[in-house]
Amino acid sequence: MKIRLLVAGLVVASSAFAQDYPNKPIRLIVPYGAGGGSDFVGRLVGQKLTEQMGQSMVVDNRPGAASLLGTELAARAAPDGYTLLLADSGFTINPAYYKNTKYDPLKDFDPITVVAETPYVLVVNPALSYAGSLAEFIAAAKAQPGKLNIGSAGNGSGTHLSGELFKLRAGLDLTHVPYKSAGAAVADVVSGQIQSSMSSPPAAMTLIRAGRLKVLASAAASRTALLPDVPTFAELGVQGVHVTNWYSVLSVGGTPKPVLKRLHEELTRAIASPDMRERLAAGALEPAPNTPDEFRKMIAAELQRWGQVMKEAGIRQE
Repeated sequence: MKIRLLVAGLVVASSAFAQDYPNKPIRLIVPYGAGGGSDFVGRLVGQKLTEQMGQSMVVDNRPGAASLLGTELAARAAPDGYTLLLADSGFTINPAYYKNTKYDPLKDFDPITVVAETPYVLVVNPALSYAGSLAEFIAAAKAQPGKLNIGSAGNGSGTHLSGELFKLRAGLDLTHVPYKSAGAAVADVVSGQIQSSMSSPPAAMTLIRAGRLKVLASAAASRTALLPDVPTFAELGVQGVHVTNWYSVLSVGGTPKPVLKRLHEELTRAIASPDMRERLAAGALEPAPNTPDEFRKMIAAELQRWGQVMKEAGIRQE
């Protein structure tokens, strides 16, 4: 009887807390510096939820260590719904790539929803003799094992591991060249310093539209509205290369369920709004909301996938 009363009391307390939520500013930790894709999405989310919930959402940029510093800071926060994390695909890549990751993506966080995503794409210099199609690029790479380069935004980045996944599924020996950013990598593709790079539309769209980069394939599940004329890897016969960079919101593990429900409702409403969809499209991003359960399953699947890619590619943890 006492246990039932205790449980009932906790439920009532949790519901009362949720009804009063939020009664102070909410902090949204963005584990990257200002100006990047995560910061862009974080500020959109912060603005919309401030308008909708009548309480300020403050974007707190905490860059460092490939997003580990900000993510670990969020993991240690109180599970009260007043500290949220804006996470991208690095959230599931880092535990596979780094030995001493100090957070558990499934235990330390409660997923709320993915906000938007953009596919990784394979770009080349259009002046190359084998830039006509993915098949031509693959044939050239197979004829010159280890001689063609593929750039990325750095070791352990989404562009790095998506490139490794492409190499594995296409059976290619390409030399990985890490850069400090996706922009630096595609700049060297344009200048002819390297032959190819995995990138994402936000980092490469200006050069693509100017005809200075050629997109050979998209890692989306199906053709994207961002690049409707670009076929997917699967369409072109390379199966298993479906990778997007996604931007999401999570709360600290153990946040009261009514608070999580409220946050999911508010975020879903924000993502559905015409002005936010317009601004996402302007940033070469597509809305991709899902349920907390769907998001949790996605996180689990990605953790497993990146661990397997690391193993197959022979990449050691840093």
